[in-house]
Amino acid sequence: MTTRLLHEAAALAAVLARENAALATLDLPQAAALAQEKRDAAAAFTAAHARAAAAGPPPASIRPQLEEAANRLRGLAAENHRLLDRAITVQSRVLDIIARAAPRASVQAPRYGAAGALLGHARALPVAIAASA
Repeated sequence: MTTRLLHEAAALAAVLARENAALATLDLPQAAALAQEKRDAAAAFTAAHARAAAAGPPPASIRPQLEEAANRLRGLAAENHRLLDRAITVQSRVLDIIARAAPRASVQAPRYGAAGALLGHARALPVAIAASA
């Protein structure tokens, strides 16, 4: 059971490390693409942890490996939390800039009616030119 737990901890750590790398460069599409893989790895780790806990205390020989895996996951999770907070803050700022710019853009942009003419402007009369030889 503990070897399975170590395997699932390593798999979860690998996904967290990849997501952290994407978040560190603000590659939000790449980070979002890892969401399902992270959920699956977390679920597998949780299940392995429950099975290992039900089996009783781990052998003393494997405890250092378990502690190392737990410390690595703890560190990666803390970094993930920090990077996710940063990404949310950056994304909120970008959306705020867009939201503040949108009303100005819509006031300045010309508006067209159903017939395709500019609204609020006098309609230009058609011009006909005739040429005879």
